[in-house]
Amino acid sequence: MSGQSITDRITAAQHSVTGSAVSKTVCKATTHEVMGPKKKHLDYLIQCTNEMNVNIPQLADTLFERTTNTSWVVVFKSLITTHQIMVYGNERFVQYLASRNTLFNLSNFLDKSGLQGYDMSTFIRRYSRYLNEKAVSYRQVAFDFTKVKRGADGVMRAMNTEKLLKTIPIIQNQMDALLDFNVNANELTNGVINAAFMLLFKDAIRLFAAYNEGIINLLEKYFDMKKAQCKEGLDIYKKFLTRMTRISEFLKVAEQVGIDRGDIPDLSQAPSSLLDALEQHLASLEGKKVKDSTAASRYTSALSNAVSSLANTGISFTTVVEREKQAALEEEQARLKALKEQRLKELSKKPSTTAASPISTATGTISSAPAIDLFSTPSSFTNSTLKVPNDLLDLQPTFQPSLPLSTGLPLANTWGDDILGGILKPTVASPNQGLSAQQPGKLVSDDLDSSLANLVGNLGIGNGTANNDIHWSHPGEKKLTGGTNWQPKMAPTTTWNPATMVRTTICAFPPHMGSMTMMTQPTMMYTQPVMRPANPFGPVSGAQV
Repeated sequence: MSGQSITDRITAAQHSVTGSAVSKTVCKATTHEVMGPKKKHLDYLIQCTNEMNVNIPQLADTLFERTTNTSWVVVFKSLITTHQIMVYGNERFVQYLASRNTLFNLSNFLDKSGLQGYDMSTFIRRYSRYLNEKAVSYRQVAFDFTKVKRGADGVMRAMNTEKLLKTIPIIQNQMDALLDFNVNANELTNGVINAAFMLLFKDAIRLFAAYNEGIINLLEKYFDMKKAQCKEGLDIYKKFLTRMTRISEFLKVAEQVGIDRGDIPDLSQAPSSLLDALEQHLASLEGKKVKDSTAASRYTSALSNAVSSLANTGISFTTVVEREKQAALEEEQARLKALKEQRLKELSKKPSTTAASPISTATGTISSAPAIDLFSTPSSFTNSTLKVPNDLLDLQPTFQPSLPLSTGLPLANTWGDDILGGILKPTVASPNQGLSAQQPGKLVSDDLDSSLANLVGNLGIGNGTANNDIHWSHPGEKKLTGGTNWQPKMAPTTTWNPATMVRTTICAFPPHMGSMTMMTQPTMMYTQPVMRPANPFGPVSGAQV
């Protein structure tokens, strides 16, 4: 049974309605269940930081909002989720956290709901302080100490003296904040604080490895420094010895919790004689008298021994880090192999079909296979589709039928035979005949210039040519005598012979009863009215008598 509370489900449902998958995942990773955040939710958020279309400030603000909850479980899991993304997520997330003035304001957090809330509130305050210090360190040096290159040509080994003296104190502050977590083995009683301790343990190994390399670089340059630099370097080395003792105690707690002994690095203590050598060198620079004149040679040997000892410590820490990386790679390869095997099993369960998809088959043969016409007559009748390849500009859409027309459709009745023979058969006008009569030549040819010339010629623009389709007829006057044979004069008429109009078929079905509609050529006559007198022998209006 899931340990999620009603509040967790309602909050996740609210983000589901708003469509924010990132906010929903943050809420699911920081539920009231007393266990660490689930790996699937952490992996999703880490992957989101690598996507360019994900709003990093919104993700961070959602995590900050979850830390304002009154439950120690929600707040602690929010800090763990933030720490996980800082370590394994894209660097853009850490950059945004470093750009903020304040991160987690949990210095006064206290959960009074129970005894466990009181105990966990202390570790929440310490944990939030470390995350704040981690972001501040990135802001000061513009890189993460836990991710820098290590070794002889690493970042800390290649620094000059001035930069080294400014960088090591920053590492010390971050290391102090980490060691201030100060948890004992008997206090790691639930999955939430255990998850936080594991992240701190990994950070401690990487951070101390960078710290150790910085100290090695400092010792190699100590005897070449100025007096002020030597004084500052000696103080840094003394603090390093103190933190070395504290880190060894931290690693003992990790061993008591159950972490594998091979994952815990070995700490090699530097000889105590090295500290005396550093103090004597500083005293000589200040003008104080040196006790033994032969101490310089012994100091040099002590320095070389200390450097080799610290180098072995650094190698041990680096080996642990590399082993952790290798384990992570092996885990990813195992998961990938399991997914491949699962996919192969799914494919083997599906029946192998060699037939092609009906959709692809229909798509491939749509141009070759004719459609079945349930209402058509036998295949002896051919359909002629009118095509005008020369009409590139679509200047004659009226003469192009929308559907192919049959030129030889038979006239049949309901009983299937011709009872009346050839009587009362309507004459069907073929649209091709009218169209061929009206297209004496090419209207638009393949050449653009000739096409435009033909078009202008047909329109009669600028050349005074008249259209042959317009006929003006003026019948001759007949001179008749009056009386009973008298006929009034008729006004001349103007007649236009319009183009043949092809009936547009609205539906694809043939006409009912198998007959075709008769098409007639209407004639439009326009007569100009003329006023004529009623009495031809009477006086003409307007004439003088």
